[in-house]
Amino acid sequence: MELQIKQHNGFKYVDEGQGETLLLLHGLFGALSNWQGVVEEFARTHRVVIPMLPVYDMPLTRAGISGLVDFVEDFTQAMQLTQPAVVLGNSLGGHVALVYALRNPQRVKQMVLTGSSGLFEDGMGGSFPRRGDYQYVQERVAYTFYDPKVATKELVDEVFDVTNSNAKCLRIIAIARSAQRHNMAKDLGRIKAPTLLIWGLNDTITPPVVAHEFRRLLPHSELHFLDHCGHAPMMERPQAFNRLLQQFLVPAAGPAATPA
Repeated sequence: MELQIKQHNGFKYVDEGQGETLLLLHGLFGALSNWQGVVEEFARTHRVVIPMLPVYDMPLTRAGISGLVDFVEDFTQAMQLTQPAVVLGNSLGGHVALVYALRNPQRVKQMVLTGSSGLFEDGMGGSFPRRGDYQYVQERVAYTFYDPKVATKELVDEVFDVTNSNAKCLRIIAIARSAQRHNMAKDLGRIKAPTLLIWGLNDTITPPVVAHEFRRLLPHSELHFLDHCGHAPMMERPQAFNRLLQQFLVPAAGPAATPA
């Protein structure tokens, strides 16, 4: 299934299927295609919406967590997403989802975080840009995954192109620094939405200890680890990720799942 990118009111996005809305948010070096497996599986039963976050071209004065949350709020209003949605975020997208949930609790029915920033992240933003060094970029992209083969040449080429643009690099650095400054430890207890944490057991960017801390601080959360998996479980272990997501969306009768 090839994702069809649509445009409306200046927004670029994917919008597939009908039903309850799944709002998907990608990471700093992410793309709409990162959620391919989720779209293919859940567009049959849900409306799956993925906005293209303006991480490379938003006004530099707004390049940060707050500006990205403003963007998501504007997007949901333009798309008339008035009913509470299930909000999913990977890496930086998880951080944006958390702040969005704090600002708009009435719009978030459930939340799914995977490799989320917001507490600690050993990401690429602190060491970029390193212009013209393809091998370095290749190594950093591979570092994201347990299996370096997931870092395809196409994916590496995309990131390499980004790092060779001064304008894009300035925004990446600004957003990465904003995320590092914006620690959410004191705020997470105010999030009431049921939250599913799906974490790669081999995540080197937001390691398992970060997942455990999210589980401790989010009052209505459950945590599941996927072995042989790095920072983007929905890409590296799509079937297992989708299975956990399905169980979360349609919970069995009985008490909530216990943390992993």
